[in-house]
Parts: sequence; C-alpha cells; structure tokens
Amino acid sequence: MEYDVVIGIEIHCELKTKTKMFSGAPCSFGRKANTCINEVDLGHPGTLPCVNKEAVAKAIEACTALHLTIDPLVKFDRKNYYYSDLPKGFQITQQFHPLGKDGYVIIHTENGEKKIGIERIHMEEDTAKQFHLREQTLLDYNRAGTPLIEIVSRPDMSSGEEAQAYVEAIRETLYYIGVSDVKMEEGSLRCDTNVSIKPKGSTVLGTKNEIKNLNSIANIGKAVDYEVQRQKAILESGGNVIQETRRFDDETKTTVAMRRKEGNVDYKFFPEPNIFPIRLDAEWIKKIQDSMPELPAARADRYAKEYGLSRHDIDLLIANKELSEYFEKVMQHTHNAKGVCNWLLGEVSAWLNRSEKTIDQCVMKPEDLAEMINMIDGGSVSAAQAKEILPEVIVGKNPQNVAKEKGLQQVSDTGALEAMINEVLDANPTAIEDFRNGKDRAVGFLVGQVMKKSKGQANPGMVSKLLKESLKNRIG
Repeated sequence: MEYDVVIGIEIHCELKTKTKMFSGAPCSFGRKANTCINEVDLGHPGTLPCVNKEAVAKAIEACTALHLTIDPLVKFDRKNYYYSDLPKGFQITQQFHPLGKDGYVIIHTENGEKKIGIERIHMEEDTAKQFHLREQTLLDYNRAGTPLIEIVSRPDMSSGEEAQAYVEAIRETLYYIGVSDVKMEEGSLRCDTNVSIKPKGSTVLGTKNEIKNLNSIANIGKAVDYEVQRQKAILESGGNVIQETRRFDDETKTTVAMRRKEGNVDYKFFPEPNIFPIRLDAEWIKKIQDSMPELPAARADRYAKEYGLSRHDIDLLIANKELSEYFEKVMQHTHNAKGVCNWLLGEVSAWLNRSEKTIDQCVMKPEDLAEMINMIDGGSVSAAQAKEILPEVIVGKNPQNVAKEKGLQQVSDTGALEAMINEVLDANPTAIEDFRNGKDRAVGFLVGQVMKKSKGQANPGMVSKLLKESLKNRIG
C-alpha cells in the first residue's frame, strides 16, 4: 500500500539577549551551575516578572523574517506544568495570543522549491537543565527563564529531506538576522518533530508520534525516515500505531519510545495575572523592521543577479554567514566572482577545516586574496602557482611579495616565450614531423617541453597558442 507522509515541526529557539525573559539575571552558556539566577527565576514568593523589551524586539524580527503577521497586543498566559525543571510550578507563555501568525518559509529540495507554512510564533521562557544520574537528578537553573520563541509549522512536509531543509532554512534565517546563535549542539535551537502516515489520498490523518529534542539537522532527516518506515511496518502487519513520545537514539539510528500519550494534557491555561497586556507602538515595530539586516533569501537572489553564480555555489556561500560576508569584502577588489567563490569554497575552506578555524579567525586580508585572483587573471601567476602562494597569503603575507620570494612569477612575455618555443622545436624535429602527419599528441609533448624549460613559469595558455602558430609556420 502507498502512504502519504505528514510532518509538522515545533522549533524552540533561545533568543540572543543579555538578560532573561522575565528577570534581570544574565543569559549564559557554560557558566558554573546555578550562578546566573535570581529570585524571579527561582519563583520565590513575592517576586514579579518584568517583560524583556529586547526579547520582544528580537521575536518581532523573527516574525518579520518568516513572513508572519504581528499582533501588536502582547498577552501572556500561564501554563501549569509542575515539573522539577520549572521552579515556579508553571511556565509563562503565549497560548491564546501568539505574537505572530500565518507565515511561511521557502525550502529547496531535489524536487525544487516548496513553501512550508508557519502557523504561529509565540514567546515563552525556557526551563532549567536536568542531569539524570543513576539515583538522582541534578538541576542547573542557569537556563531557567531564558527567552524563547516557539515556531510551529503547518504539517506541510512529507519526507526527511523536507524536514531537514525546513529546519535548516529556519536556522539560517534566524542566524542571519542575529536573533539567536542557533547552536543545536548547545541547545539554543531544539526541534520536536511530529510524524504520521495515512493511506495515499485519504483525508483522515493517521496517529502521530512526536520525536523530542532532535539535536542536529542530519538527525532530523534520519529520525523522520526511520519513523515513517516503522509506522508503515506496523500498519502493513495489521497493527495500530500508538500515539506516544519518542526520542532518537544516535547510536542505533532508531526512534525509541519514551512515554505513551493517552490524550491531550490539560495544562489549565489562563491569562498570566502578573503581566498586563502590552500594546506595542506601531512606529517602534516599524523601526525594528526597517533596521533588519539582509535576509539569506534576498542575498541569494542578489548573488545570482549581480555575480551570476550558480545555485549550488550560492547555497554553499549563504550557508556560512561569515564566509558570505568575507566573499563580499573580496569582491570590492576584483570582478571575478566565480574565481573568488571557487577559492573560498575550495582551498581556503580546506585550510580552515585543517586548522580548525573559521574565516573570521583568519588573518588573510580580503584585498590580498583578491589580488592573488587578479594575478591569475592577468597571467602573472598560474592557478597551480597560486596554490603554492595561498598558504602564505592566508597567514597574512602579500601575494606579490610571496610570488617574488618563491620565484613563482608566470612568464607571459611573448618574446621570451617565442624564444623558448623555437629552442624546443629545434631540438625536437621528430615532434614537428608528427604534427605534420596529424598526430595531436605532438603539441602536448612540445608544450610540456617548453614548460620544463621555463621551470613551470611559462603561461600554459600562451605557450599552446604561440606553439601552434610556430608549428604551422614551420610546416608551411
């Protein structure tokens, strides 16, 4: 039997603010446990929450970047969620009045572009971090109260590939606009994926399973694909899919049951009594939106129009914001966009990977990389010689100086090249006869001899051109 796959994703993203959502305690990662907290975070009696204006501004930026309609009336609700990771015994969220509604993101897959709907974005506070030991659980409240946005997609995805592309598009967008560092390995972006299948063409949704806390883009695709096959196997063997919460086991590459879901939990939501509704000023919202940086989709379109780069090259550049910004700085000093792209994505990225560095940790000046590329285009060095020059340029040296030090200037002088060509032809009459008889390999042999005589410094393109002209002159 054929099935339709239905996937929806909830993304929890920590906002990049100095202080927490409802308190003045600092936001941090990696600090000593329970050192970035105060009375509000711990829910002490008599303490009251105070809304973080910076967090609201960043949430507005996220809504704008993802094309959601913003509700200027901000209201918070109380979610009764009495777990050990919430010291107050409840969470402050936006159940009934999300900040943004009805947005979308465009993803790129092997089958082309697809529009994925976003149902809502709402603000809330994060919980404490739990460390489960054999006989006890330790709690670090540093994370408690960190500003979050929850991004709830519509069930518009139908494969692991689309799920991956969706999360990557969201991650990339949020990173570009600077609202979050989106580091999945540190938990600042976490995903819960809902997966169900139904007979092809059916309008009745199947039983969904939620896969919690996926911590990498790759694991999202693997978890979804495994879960789809697991549910298919159950149905085709005559069984019923049970609604439950599952986790992805990174070692076995399978999803594992955590707990059953007998129905929707009643969290007894009600309006948060300690935070009055806030009417956002329209001019303040507009000011935030007008000052937003360029979005990755807009940058991709600009690269295609201004530089004529392929979609493949654009995607690789855009995926690394810092590398993309470095590319733009290099382009201020050269016109060869394809050349800059090739060197950055090839030799430069390989060096960065070997050195375990990022481009913003590299001392190479953008104008020096541009100068090296211009030297290749101008014929003063070959691409092979540039590969010898680049390691010195990456550590801060000027390419012209490196070329002189290493004796790597390419010979493009017509007179000098013709003199070497004539010497080679005089020494190889058999090759001239082979050329006369239509043996094309003779040209390659002779070019190699000229390159050898020049110690690799002759311009290969010019050598080939001048050599063919000399051969034609000699055979009449």
